[in-house]
Amino acid sequence: MKKQLFRLAAFTSLSLFAWSCNQSDPAPKGDYVQGVFVVNEGNFSQNNGAISFFTREQTTAQVDIFSAANGTALKGGAQGYAASGETGIILVDNMSAGQDKVEIVNSNTFKTIASIGAPDIENPREVVFGINNKAYVSCWGSNADQKFTTGYVAVIDLTTNKITKRVDIASGGPENLVYNNGKLFVGTVSYGGGKTLSIINTSTNAIDKTLLFENAPNPIGIDADEKLWVNDGIKVVKINPDSYNAEATLSIGSDATKMADKFTFSSDRRTVFFVLTYFDAAGEHGATYKFGVSDAQVNVTTPLIKRVFTGLAVDPTQGLLYAGVTPSYAQAGYAVRYRADGSVVDSIKVNVAPTGFFFK
Repeated sequence: MKKQLFRLAAFTSLSLFAWSCNQSDPAPKGDYVQGVFVVNEGNFSQNNGAISFFTREQTTAQVDIFSAANGTALKGGAQGYAASGETGIILVDNMSAGQDKVEIVNSNTFKTIASIGAPDIENPREVVFGINNKAYVSCWGSNADQKFTTGYVAVIDLTTNKITKRVDIASGGPENLVYNNGKLFVGTVSYGGGKTLSIINTSTNAIDKTLLFENAPNPIGIDADEKLWVNDGIKVVKINPDSYNAEATLSIGSDATKMADKFTFSSDRRTVFFVLTYFDAAGEHGATYKFGVSDAQVNVTTPLIKRVFTGLAVDPTQGLLYAGVTPSYAQAGYAVRYRADGSVVDSIKVNVAPTGFFFK
């Protein structure tokens, strides 16, 4: 009898174990669970920014998924989008003072969860997610005097969807953000005149250190060797993110009238792609280049792609380079896909002024 009871108990335990092993979290539901999100800045004077979406297999995009999900447009320019888990954050920059906001959405359905507007959010520029349900948004502030002295980084508590702190960045207007290992690296906008890279300790949400550069620093990201890359005018600097020592400086040509931007890492974080542009009476000119994180110099004599773009990003899943093409600010733009060698794959019509991409 005891043996039968033991066998029954063992069988029951094994059955329960097998049942629990076969159970998994339910698959996320929604129309936007996996694919490519395109940030279309829109025409600033028309407040017609939008987020487009398509799956990697598609060649046709849904051009305005926020409007489709919520029955209303963003009502401003789409300055940026990022997501973590089921939470997405859209930065909305309206041409009218006091109308800027962030829209917090379900990243799978794009239904609005909450909105945070002025005065907590003014002229939002970029968003990144940290840990402990925190997100960070760089803001120029009111910038009423056009001197970029009112900037800050807004800290969002995603458990309450409230701003819990504003970290002042008074020099140059905070722009690009890179989060790494409890530190938030905050760059400044070139036409703001700031030349400092601020490092925020995200445990205290206070500035621990500032690094001085020759030009407005633009943090690019962390490479495969865990080094921070920063664009400084027409050069890039590799920095140890712990000691803050510069380990390498690579020149991007010698023509200071040219501007390097739209930096993005390859999926293995060993190659950096960027756009180098200049302007004359005929308009904008330039090309797209790349360099390796172990290179001793940047080759700007041989372009990867002989054209400029309004946005650049690499899909970490497929390794394809996505480029935004803006024919004008009065018509739809395109997301063009390239292989790593610069050969074109295809193009997808999106919305006005594609400037950024998010991959999921």
